[in-house]
Amino acid sequence: MSKAAKPETESSSKERAPRRPSLGQSALKALREAIVSGRLRPRERLVEEKLSADLGMSRVPIREAIKQLVMEGLAEPVDGGRGAQVAALSSEDAQDLIEVRAVLEGLTARLAARRRDARKVTRIQELLAAGDALVADGSPAALATLNASFHELLAATGANQALQELMRPLRERTEMVFRRNSVERAGMDWREHAMILTAVAEGDEELAALLAARHVRRAARAWMSAEAQTGILAPT
Repeated sequence: MSKAAKPETESSSKERAPRRPSLGQSALKALREAIVSGRLRPRERLVEEKLSADLGMSRVPIREAIKQLVMEGLAEPVDGGRGAQVAALSSEDAQDLIEVRAVLEGLTARLAARRRDARKVTRIQELLAAGDALVADGSPAALATLNASFHELLAATGANQALQELMRPLRERTEMVFRRNSVERAGMDWREHAMILTAVAEGDEELAALLAARHVRRAARAWMSAEAQTGILAPT
């Protein structure tokens, strides 16, 4: 005789709570955001003792996070590998990254135009309306934040997990190039983003891909012309 199944309890029917990130993962996320946002500057030393105090954790997860940042290209070793600093891109490195990002952003836009559905088109239209309102209000900081939502929506609409995994570290590294003109160029960025989203909503793959790749190259040129003398880029 088979055993009777145990009745399902309330606790067993609930989905398991997501695992809390480890200290190493928390440290990595915090340091990655600090580098991408510019709070940690290129060539700034990543001192374990200071970062440990700032983040309120031991030096072990800090050390693990720094090793991962070096692997991702957001940090680089110094002093024969006994320390690390925030990576400083050379102009050649920046150009190489931008060329690759332009191609992949074009592919992302192409897939978004191909795979859009009614729900995503509605979300695109909502984002376009929000951007137009911010342009009218003249709020570049808020518009720069909305511009970031553009990339999230485009990736979600394209629905290609492999491409998203390739794009995440690439966007983070190139963000060190683009972040300084994110506010100053917010209006122009949004206008270009709006053109891409419109092409996606209309299902025009070729136009969406062309506009997305062109947008990356234009933004890069604007940044490089404005920042050529700042020393953010390392000597080649």
